[in-house]
Amino acid sequence: MQNKLRYIMNILITGASGFIGSFIVEEALRQNMTVWAAMRKTSSKRYLTDSRINFIELNLDSQKELTEQLTGLNLDYVVHAAGATKCLRASDFNRVNTDGTRNLALAIRQTQPGLKKFVFISSLSIYGPVKDLHPDEDIKSTDTPMPDTLYAKSKLAAEEFLDTLDDFPCVTLRPTGVYGPRETDYFMMAKSIKSHTDFSVGYRPQQLTFIYVKDLVQAVFKAIEKGANGSKYILSDGNTYSSRTFSDLLCREMGNPWVLRIKAPIWVLRIVTWIGEYAGRARGKVTALNNDKYNIMKQRNWRCDITPAREELGYKPEFDLDRGVTEAMKWYKENGWL
Repeated sequence: MQNKLRYIMNILITGASGFIGSFIVEEALRQNMTVWAAMRKTSSKRYLTDSRINFIELNLDSQKELTEQLTGLNLDYVVHAAGATKCLRASDFNRVNTDGTRNLALAIRQTQPGLKKFVFISSLSIYGPVKDLHPDEDIKSTDTPMPDTLYAKSKLAAEEFLDTLDDFPCVTLRPTGVYGPRETDYFMMAKSIKSHTDFSVGYRPQQLTFIYVKDLVQAVFKAIEKGANGSKYILSDGNTYSSRTFSDLLCREMGNPWVLRIKAPIWVLRIVTWIGEYAGRARGKVTALNNDKYNIMKQRNWRCDITPAREELGYKPEFDLDRGVTEAMKWYKENGWL
């Protein structure tokens, strides 16, 4: 990811304290950009310790407040990485992912006339099970989305709103499952294996895709540099994996401990996620095992075509799953997560 930007540019990164956002901040600093890190007042700055970072609190619930908060920044780029992947209430997905994106985009249009690029991080999940009945076919950017989770529906609605804005320099990225250091959901599998259990569901073969967080960051800055306004790109590492590959690599990195492998039918997952959903609501705490997770885990085909990103952006994934898991597990161990 070499810096080809000749001048010092101002970049705003939303969700800067999050897993993906914190890595985008690091790369923007490496490229000598002036970084504005948008985050909630209560968010941790654990991974945002560089003294060059300018922090800004943005209220994505209010277009009026956003307009006031953004006035005078003179931004060149915005990377909108903020979003909710798990919510207690269904309405929160739309409030955060759809309405928040709309409020931000309208405020940006009003206050940043010199904006060169708005990069929106969406998700491959907007396509839903569009190719589940065709296990040998890739999901392509030309396919009609069939979102079957609240998260995916809210992301697609945000995309559709951005499409209505004339002359708005937006590029949309649709990454598959993102993993790497600091990530918590895929990390749950490592914790499970450390406890000698590997749980999977469904007896039909499952084809999975992944993208290492640093490759997603590469794509963000490729989109800033080369992305055409209105373009949308599916992202992965370019490979397709069996359902066992990820867990096998985790086992290897933990010294191949003995593991009880449990493969359950889909209906068991349905019960587990239903219980998790309502137990979480009762406790007032979001859980990773929820109704959305059921639809994601039951899907069999996540194959996807990244040819447009390769050809138009010059995107070149550097981390296959083997290399990515090795680096991520090294970080988890060194930072006391395992």
